[in-house]
Amino acid sequence: MADTASIDMQTIALAYGEYTRKSFEQTKSFVEKLAGVRSLDQAIEIQTEFAKQAYETFVMDAQKIRELYSGLAKQTLEGAVAQVIPAAR
Repeated sequence: MADTASIDMQTIALAYGEYTRKSFEQTKSFVEKLAGVRSLDQAIEIQTEFAKQAYETFVMDAQKIRELYSGLAKQTLEGAVAQVIPAAR
């Protein structure tokens, strides 16, 4: 799980940016490969490979971003509780 001590919105934005960069690079590579295709079989193979990579990247990065949001929520809640408990004493 992500380190909750250092999670902020910038950390989450950076994770989204990293996913976007990976996705763009995969799409660019796909288009370059597709441009050189000479047969329908090759096109289908390249499309299948691209779809698999795109799915795996999405799932992996969505999991990472979910963990970051979870850590941020936990961190925020712990901070709020820490402020309320001393005030109640």
